[in-house]
Amino acid sequence: MKKLLEFIFVAILAISYSCCSNQQSVKEPVVLAYVTSWSSIMPDPTYLTHINYSFGHVNETFNGVIINRPPREGSNENDGRPTSEDRLRSIVELKKQKPSLKIMLSIGGWGSGRFSEMAADEKNRLAFAADCRRVVKEFGLDGIDMDWEYPTSSMARISSSPEDTDNFTLLMRDIRNAIGKNKLLTFASSANAKYVDFKAIDKYVDFINIMTYDMGVPPYHHSALFPSEHSELSCQESVDLHIAAGIAPNKLTLGMPFYGKGGIRLRFWEIPNQTEYTDNWDDVAKVPYLTDSEGKFVLTYENARSIAIKCEWLKERGLLGAMYWEYSSDDSEGTLRKTVFNGVMGK
Repeated sequence: MKKLLEFIFVAILAISYSCCSNQQSVKEPVVLAYVTSWSSIMPDPTYLTHINYSFGHVNETFNGVIINRPPREGSNENDGRPTSEDRLRSIVELKKQKPSLKIMLSIGGWGSGRFSEMAADEKNRLAFAADCRRVVKEFGLDGIDMDWEYPTSSMARISSSPEDTDNFTLLMRDIRNAIGKNKLLTFASSANAKYVDFKAIDKYVDFINIMTYDMGVPPYHHSALFPSEHSELSCQESVDLHIAAGIAPNKLTLGMPFYGKGGIRLRFWEIPNQTEYTDNWDDVAKVPYLTDSEGKFVLTYENARSIAIKCEWLKERGLLGAMYWEYSSDDSEGTLRKTVFNGVMGK
């Protein structure tokens, strides 16, 4: 009996440690929006729990963080608009309206490089992690979101190395140590659950944002919830891959696109203007799409109906919440962001 009681006591301690030692224990549902440095719209914190401000980047000496945006063609960062840093400060001011709002700097994005060189060198990696701490403190942030797309891959025309996956784990460890356990550390994950050692990295991160979009182009959906004849990869399959890789459902947010993909990329608010096309609904994949006069699949996108279904599904699966790219692509009524918030929060 004594040995049985000792076993039970140790098991309770182990469970308690696993539940409580993982940085901030994120328990409330997450509704996260990416807000870009190059847009001017100010987000309404009413319909958000988290904001990822995009983007910061690895600096040219591989040992620190820079916060800037792509300049307008023929212009530069100081072209009359607020600087990227000033816009970040104005976003942080939203916490005065909603103190519970969490704001993080997202570092990376498609085509943002220098990660491989930085993470491979211990001195540079530690200096970069220390600069993440500096940025969090200087701007009053709640944490850091890493958006390296992707370790070991040069698809985005950035440098890569076979050692990137292991070095990414070391990078996240070093950032966690630098910013402390009371700040958030997250990252954006490819829908196919590749490039990252999820089991190794799990103990360092609070949650993971799955980029369940850009999974196909017409005649395939880019954000199908379920597999259909018009999908190459679906949200359901993506979530299953992440869980199989070792991540608990309650540490995953489901990505949702506020844009459509076809011959051109259209923001959600632009799609109703495409009057020459016909709206269709894939009742297997649970997403809409547009076809032309000949019935050809020309645009894959999301609407309020598909997003509401996704929100119900992610709650049934026990996911932490939803994230979306990106805030300014919604219409002036906030149709999609309100649908996400109400769906996730059960309003």
